[in-house]
Amino acid sequence: MDDDLPAGLSKPALRALANAGVTRLAQLASMTEAEVGKLHGMGPKALEQIRHALAAEGRSFADGH
Repeated sequence: MDDDLPAGLSKPALRALANAGVTRLAQLASMTEAEVGKLHGMGPKALEQIRHALAAEGRSFADGH
């Protein structure tokens, strides 16, 4: 899988993203944190990992978080 999602995301979080059709970090920047958080299997630790990965690329969730 050619993705740039953060290393160390839990399997449930990865499944949640895959089920939503998300395979790239850039796709997450077009979603709000609340939208991502509502995905089944996405927990607070995964959201934090994604937030840090987005910030490392100078991005954030669509709602600025």
